Amino acid sequence: MTNNTQPPHDVVISKEETLFKGFFSAVRYHLKHTLFQGGWSKPLAREVFIRTPAAGVLLYDPARDEVILVEQFRVGAFAAGEPAWMLEVVAGILDAGETPEAVARREAIEEAGSDISTLLPITDYFSTPGACSERIWLYCGLTDSSNAGGIHGLDTEGEDIRVHVLPATGAFAKMARGETNNAATLIALQWLQLNRQSIREQYA
Repeated sequence: MTNNTQPPHDVVISKEETLFKGFFSAVRYHLKHTLFQGGWSKPLAREVFIRTPAAGVLLYDPARDEVILVEQFRVGAFAAGEPAWMLEVVAGILDAGETPEAVARREAIEEAGSDISTLLPITDYFSTPGACSERIWLYCGLTDSSNAGGIHGLDTEGEDIRVHVLPATGAFAKMARGETNNAATLIALQWLQLNRQSIREQYA
């Protein structure tokens, strides 16, 4: 039976340790938190990666019914023993004072050479809330795919990014075969599957 008289959730931190500080930071919290049945948990130690918020954008041309995805090396996949070059939506982290919408537009140009005419919000979510603070804002960016392609990215950031232009149905087929096995791309493509017809009716 649900306990509807439970007090609000709360967390008490007794100590915070910085374990590492680089491109990411790692922090260990010594804490306790309220329990569903009332009272407090025993003292816990929990490590978390601190990651700057990010924004991702699925580039879509409603007139040509084409999707633009990017391919690049991903060290996390490499460390997991999986193929290290992944097919993804365009994405990047927020600079200080930058909005997620601005990041989506900036990264579309830097990673894919594409200007976004209309930015449609999809959702925002925590990528791995059990271990990482990263929050991602996800969009669909309407664009002209007729001249898309080539190699892009910033040399200063060590980026080597290849652009792929696919029929929307081809992108959905790749998703069904497990060839787009990262969260942002899966969420965005599934959203496009649900909303593709109405987008084409309004913007094509």
